[in-house]
Amino acid sequence: MKFDAIIFDFDGVLLESEYAGNKQIAEYLTGAGHPTTPAESMAHFMGLAGQDFIAAIERWTGRPMSTEFQNARAAEDARVMREGIEEVAGAVAFVRSLPTGFPKAIASSSSSAWIVRHLEHLGISDIFGDMIFSGREHVTHGKPAPDIYLHAAAALGVEVIRSVILEDSPVGATAAVASRAHVIGFCGGSHCSADHADRLRAIGVDAIASDFHDVRRLIF
Repeated sequence: MKFDAIIFDFDGVLLESEYAGNKQIAEYLTGAGHPTTPAESMAHFMGLAGQDFIAAIERWTGRPMSTEFQNARAAEDARVMREGIEEVAGAVAFVRSLPTGFPKAIASSSSSAWIVRHLEHLGISDIFGDMIFSGREHVTHGKPAPDIYLHAAAALGVEVIRSVILEDSPVGATAAVASRAHVIGFCGGSHCSADHADRLRAIGVDAIASDFHDVRRLIF
């Protein structure tokens, strides 16, 4: 392989959660009197978590986030944690095709519990071991700061500059590029619009992959 390690974002790269989640956000906001399309939700909220996500919602609506919205989000998260979400096309086969001893990690804005549960649903919970990192839990500053990617590379015992990162969101790509790793902008999820690659290129990713066949070509 061309790199010493591979670090995956999770939602939108391995898990088809970005479109479903942003569709739910858009429907709730629209019903609450703030007309929002799934595309607008993805443009403004995708890749954000914690206080950054709350702040973005409040900027969009012009008011504090309601308890009802937080409860609706929590209920939806609980439902999909029980029922699962499908993989991004080709993700499971690609992850399982990586050499057993090759350093690999997940660095996500989602919680560790979310990542672990969905890895179980996808049947690949054995692949990453404890190399699962959350921008909410393992670093002070989440994406778009590069800290979670620097943390993951250090935990893997590799130089970040010798790592390759797969990122789909503009927020995450900003973090990945700032880390100085080799960054592949991934456009294989159902949430990626026709101009998604251009948005990631503008941030400075090193390459674009439209699916996991492209990823394999770029890293081997």
